[in-house]
Amino acid sequence: MKLFWANSLVTNRLGHFRSGGRTNRVLEPGSAITLGRCCPVWLDYQDFNRKAIRSMRVIVTGSSGLIGSAAVRHWDALGDEVIGIDNDMRATFFGPDGSTKWNQSQLEKETKNFRTVSIDIRDREKVLDLFKNETPDLIIHCAAQPSHDKAAEIPFLDFEVNANGTLNLLEGTRQFAPEAVFCHMSTNKVYGDAPNELPLDELETRWEYADKKDFHGIDENCRIDQTMHSLFGASKAAADILAQEYGKYFGLKTGVFRGGCLTGASHSGVELHGFLSYLVHVAVAKKPYTIFGYKGKQVRDQIECSDVVKAFEAFSKNPRPGEVYNIGGGRDNAASVLECISLIEEIGGHKIDFKLGEDNRKGDHICYISDLRKLRRDYPDWDIRVSLRDILSQMIASEEAKLSAPA
Repeated sequence: MKLFWANSLVTNRLGHFRSGGRTNRVLEPGSAITLGRCCPVWLDYQDFNRKAIRSMRVIVTGSSGLIGSAAVRHWDALGDEVIGIDNDMRATFFGPDGSTKWNQSQLEKETKNFRTVSIDIRDREKVLDLFKNETPDLIIHCAAQPSHDKAAEIPFLDFEVNANGTLNLLEGTRQFAPEAVFCHMSTNKVYGDAPNELPLDELETRWEYADKKDFHGIDENCRIDQTMHSLFGASKAAADILAQEYGKYFGLKTGVFRGGCLTGASHSGVELHGFLSYLVHVAVAKKPYTIFGYKGKQVRDQIECSDVVKAFEAFSKNPRPGEVYNIGGGRDNAASVLECISLIEEIGGHKIDFKLGEDNRKGDHICYISDLRKLRRDYPDWDIRVSLRDILSQMIASEEAKLSAPA
């Protein structure tokens, strides 16, 4: 970033320019604008070429995690300045196996315009100071305590990270970057167990919606109250509503994305979180696996992390303040636990030694498929690009490489 005295400049891809330490909005991305008088302007030109579109400043929370790291790679590749917020809280939640330090190291090797700040999003003063000093153009908020089982053990920490942390980030945006776009990674757990009220048929390897009108899955009209959520679902519901409210009440460009099963080769799955990643890990490592309830026929739709990031990008270019979208693999990428076990054996040749646990997880979905029609309607250039088979192939190859690497 350099300080110029200028009376004209070029905006970034979101139509923002930076003046007097603030991010300002004009109509057309990449357009030239006249200020009317010579004044100091902070500019982020790519190669300092005044004909180029100015690069953006992007803050990614949970930048070493699955979706966060994919977002870092994406916007770094576009030439944008990316600031990651990550203090490896996953190691606190899940122990050493849940740590994402390895992914942070990879990011630092692979990227050109990325840096990490070790800030706890619960620390209001530090969050506000960061937003004041950096005035981002785009915020991708992925940091969270992500396990509904773990939340019952750490209720205060879960709520402080998921709800209070989100509030700090939203308020930082409102005070210091009101023209920025804010993408909030929410979860389908905000619906609690309401999706289980739909009539289901039990098939040989999966549960399936009995009514044809439910074929596309759960849409955004599913209620989020008067259900059992788990404490994780409750804290994420609070954050979800806050993000909506900052869009609808304050007019911030917030978008809420209620994720299904988010996955990918860089996922650090553990038994209590990251089902598909952990399943691939135990398959390759030849460890036993326990399926919790529903005979292993519970259905999940899997979405690869890059497809989630592409949805964020689409929203950032045409934000709809306070809007909510379900995002997952949809009908085509949906499979039961038993079906995933069979696919892993078919694709990678890894047979899984599993047993069926008797108890269902509280608030767990029996059959959950994300209805993607609203997202596809509002952003027709977006769609699922990575199939479930491709996801599994990539994850198996990645896990095999990890286990064969020298210690």
